[in-house]
Amino acid sequence: MRDFENSSATLTTEDIRSRLETYCRGMADHGEAYNGRKAAVLIPLYWYGGEWHVLFTRRSEGVNDHKGQVSFPGGAIEADDRNVYQAALREANEEIGLELGDVEILGRLKDYITISQFVISPIVARINWPFPIRINSSEVSRVFSIPLSFLGDRANIEIRTHTFSDGQTTRLFYFAPYDGELLWGITARITVRLLKVLGFLENSY
Repeated sequence: MRDFENSSATLTTEDIRSRLETYCRGMADHGEAYNGRKAAVLIPLYWYGGEWHVLFTRRSEGVNDHKGQVSFPGGAIEADDRNVYQAALREANEEIGLELGDVEILGRLKDYITISQFVISPIVARINWPFPIRINSSEVSRVFSIPLSFLGDRANIEIRTHTFSDGQTTRLFYFAPYDGELLWGITARITVRLLKVLGFLENSY
């Protein structure tokens, strides 16, 4: 396993694109045949100060689900969306004002089916930084970022086991608080998957 600080500083956009392509090659379908509710999220990466950062939002208290939690820009796929990529970009524009001209799609991660039976398609992109953020306060209360050097530090990741009422168990990821924000739940799980794909965490995570 490579030293993470060096990896964060030397990883290029093409490295990210290539590793996502390798990860997706031969992967089973992304859940297109799933009949449940579908959503797409954008994982925005940007280069600043000699390293990569991941952009997150904190959901407002006025949304129906996951009030006040850390998330990626995104939401339900609508009938007019041609595909998951368009859905993720549309939601990012609606929530934080991210324009198409400030986004370069790099790839995607495997779909996740949540406990609430949503299938989430995570789309990875590089964004221009800074860009004119316009927060939709009905959905988002804050936009912030976390450096990959922090996210990839194993000392900042805690794994807990949750047992459901039927006896089944699942692993939950909790990142150490950063700038007053707690990253956990499905957003943390997607973040861990990204770190694994990019080679910053072992597959055992």
